[in-house]
Amino acid sequence: MDRRKRSREDLPTADSDHFNTPEERVYAGLSRDGDLRQWSVEDTCRYLRLEGLGIWEEKFRGSIVVITVLPLGTRLQILHCLRKLWQIAAETKVFNDPIHGHVEMHPLLVRIIDTPQFQRLRHIKQLGGTYFVFPGASHNRFEHSIGVGYLAGSLVQELNERQPELFISRRDILCVQIAGLCHDLGHGPFSHMFDGMFIPKVRPESKWNHEEASLAMFDHLVCENALEPAMKAHGLVLPDDLVFIKEQIAGPQNTVPLSQGWPYKGRPEEKSFLYEIVANKRNGIDVDKWDYFARDCFHLGIQNNFDYRRFLKFARVCEVDGKKHICTRDKEVGNLYDMFHTRNCLHRRAYQHKVGNIIETMITEAFLKADPHIQIQGSGGKMFTISTAIDNMEAYTKLTDHMFEQILYSSSSELAEAREILQNITCRRLYKCVGQTQAEKRMEVSQEKLLDWAGCVARSRPQNDLQNVTLQPGDFVVNVSIINMDWGMKEKNPIDKVRFYCKNDPTKAYRIRKDQVSKLLPERFAEQLIRVYCKKTDERTMEAAKKNFVQWCMDMNFSKPQDGDVIAPELTPLKASWAHNNDSDDNDEEDSQGGRGWDAVNGGQEKAKTRLF
Repeated sequence: MDRRKRSREDLPTADSDHFNTPEERVYAGLSRDGDLRQWSVEDTCRYLRLEGLGIWEEKFRGSIVVITVLPLGTRLQILHCLRKLWQIAAETKVFNDPIHGHVEMHPLLVRIIDTPQFQRLRHIKQLGGTYFVFPGASHNRFEHSIGVGYLAGSLVQELNERQPELFISRRDILCVQIAGLCHDLGHGPFSHMFDGMFIPKVRPESKWNHEEASLAMFDHLVCENALEPAMKAHGLVLPDDLVFIKEQIAGPQNTVPLSQGWPYKGRPEEKSFLYEIVANKRNGIDVDKWDYFARDCFHLGIQNNFDYRRFLKFARVCEVDGKKHICTRDKEVGNLYDMFHTRNCLHRRAYQHKVGNIIETMITEAFLKADPHIQIQGSGGKMFTISTAIDNMEAYTKLTDHMFEQILYSSSSELAEAREILQNITCRRLYKCVGQTQAEKRMEVSQEKLLDWAGCVARSRPQNDLQNVTLQPGDFVVNVSIINMDWGMKEKNPIDKVRFYCKNDPTKAYRIRKDQVSKLLPERFAEQLIRVYCKKTDERTMEAAKKNFVQWCMDMNFSKPQDGDVIAPELTPLKASWAHNNDSDDNDEEDSQGGRGWDAVNGGQEKAKTRLF
């Protein structure tokens, strides 16, 4: 074997092709500074030749090529080349996410992530007070927002690759990703506790919500970090694309109903499907849910029955009543029912866990007592309280879960009452749940009504009560407003708003009725739970409070508490509609004969749950 050294003339030089990757050879001499708008005609023609599309060079030089009249194969070739141009222009960064794995982020998204307004989300718990019940639920809005931005891009890119005739542009994709990334910028301390419990109590006249705050915070983020030049450099058209991003987060910015014309300004009606990706107002199937289902189940230790990756493979846009909507295969209807069932299970087992709700109720009370005594500096040096910081985004940027520790570790005498409540939480001296009931029909209850109900519970002493325990309205907390269990559309079945296509004709969309899927699906899709908590936790007070609660349920014609027969056996037989549940054997016989047992009185809800679960 010849072991002689090769002469230096045989070795590849730095100028030879041996050291150049195929991509480097192809794009040698072309501008790679990220701004493709600086390309000259010669740059573009050279790119077309290198991509094997030189036959279109002369047409490009002489006139504008209308891609819609080209053969399908040529159109796909050109679209593929355009995608490669996008990849050249935008060097992405990779994030390692525990749910979605290694995800790529466009440099403009990274610019948004690296701002104080977005980094604030690192310090806001995704599940609020639930972390005090589930030790693994320590994840924050920060990682959820990154996940939604990634999934938004995944879905729109799947549609773009599957249906190039939709003409989804690079601008569209980037705007959808930004909307997904920024949809939760407006969450306050402990997430939904802030806008669902604290603000309604401290500012009952306000209609403020976290979606509204997300729009204000997004505007503040763009302005404070001078992002408009960067957005323009990456091809966005302002202010149209800013409007489009905000419309995806919170819906139309005007009040024109859909029946009176197209209410959106960011994109025309032929791109209506883009508004169904981040926050789907039509049926609730959106990437926001996909991420929090997967992420929350992972951290809570609860099984997730819905696989968004499968939905991505079957998603396509079809025309329905003259409008374009995202549809899925007919065989996926069962999986979508599983998705909404998963949502209900998460609410029942975690989001509305009674101890988690008690803790959030106590944190809310502490914030209410501390509100006048905590000052947060906003724009222009003006000072704001916890409740007024929502009116100034500079002040609101400083408002995170750290308010809990700020109160807990304070030495101010003005914060003594609030501090004591939070110390009780950390030492697990919590309010106790007296009972849970349901109204026969859904009720809209104001904060004044809840206070009135607390007084009614305190006064609802049974006639034969001999314990002589005095209860005051302030001893009770009635919680009804946030405990609405449904499938996302109140009493409606969200699957009725979904359209499906079949394999034989993927262009035609149609509806699938519930009775075409299974006879075991629920008859109702919403229920409202009413819980009463007692602040005094000694044994005598709790026993008296529970009897008061049962009496109050009888007076209000609410459903019988689950443990009603145990805590007040002398009371429950007095109500005729409750008496049928005393003997399970009799109840089974009555059900078989079509009679109305206690579960039937409650709209068949318990029976429906048995069928479903």
